[in-house]
Amino acid sequence: MRVIPVSIQLRQALGKLVLPLLVLLSLAILIAGQANRKLADRARMYTTDILSPFWSLVSIGQERAVAITHNLQEAGQLAQENARLKAENENLRRWYDVAVSLTRENDSLKTALHWIPEPAPAFVTGRVVADSGGIYTRAVLLVAGTDSGVQVGNIALAANGLAGRVTETGTHSARILLITDIASRLPVMLEASQAPAIMVGDNSPMPRLMYYAQDTRPVEGERVVTSDQAGAFPAGLPIGTVHYVAEGRPVVAPFAQLDHLSLLRVFNFGRSQVEPPDAPGHVPLAPPHKSLDLPFKNLLGQE
Repeated sequence: MRVIPVSIQLRQALGKLVLPLLVLLSLAILIAGQANRKLADRARMYTTDILSPFWSLVSIGQERAVAITHNLQEAGQLAQENARLKAENENLRRWYDVAVSLTRENDSLKTALHWIPEPAPAFVTGRVVADSGGIYTRAVLLVAGTDSGVQVGNIALAANGLAGRVTETGTHSARILLITDIASRLPVMLEASQAPAIMVGDNSPMPRLMYYAQDTRPVEGERVVTSDQAGAFPAGLPIGTVHYVAEGRPVVAPFAQLDHLSLLRVFNFGRSQVEPPDAPGHVPLAPPHKSLDLPFKNLLGQE
């Protein structure tokens, strides 16, 4: 095949003519499209059909390039995550060894001291339903009653912490007063300082902390647990953490999601079964006079 030689001047002239020719071709296509719309639409669709495989190849290549870039980024992130998990696993392993050592030491000390463990509390689990009646604002109904062993005074625990206490029971249901109700008053303990306090509900999501010692003020983020001072609750049940809504106004942010309760466990810790022995020389109190006892029974709704 013979190649026709082209001078440099001619190639430069042809190069200068390319852009004007393309502009003129574009104008001609636009004019032809306005003159005959149907012909222009058919030509456009024909061109699209011809070029569609090419655009498909281009889009596939672009998608694969994006996928490869994303995989490379994920690989870098996975390497960092793997290093973090290894460090965390080593830290957890050290804490596991410490926990095992402390458990063994605790068991040996209990054996040496002839420790008498407390009996495990009995409990039942029930479904929570909305409470539309009753005298309390913050209370729920539990689908479990006296036929399941639930009694007044039993303690209700959610998955994360204390929820409330049983105040009324029926055959197949029980009403639980939540710790956020305005009628709720609980003796609590500040876990870090071991200082006693009273947690008072006010119908808000976070009950208030009151009557704590002035020299041991609650600390932000400090855990709050139950106290056994009044004998109604066992010590150490988790309640929540201290939070200051304002200066000098500590409240407790409960661990339990009291607005989204679905299941509750009701425990019978048997606090009323622990009776102290009679002291020597103790004189039992005389029963109150019937006429004096009647008004108090009327206040309690008893006959």
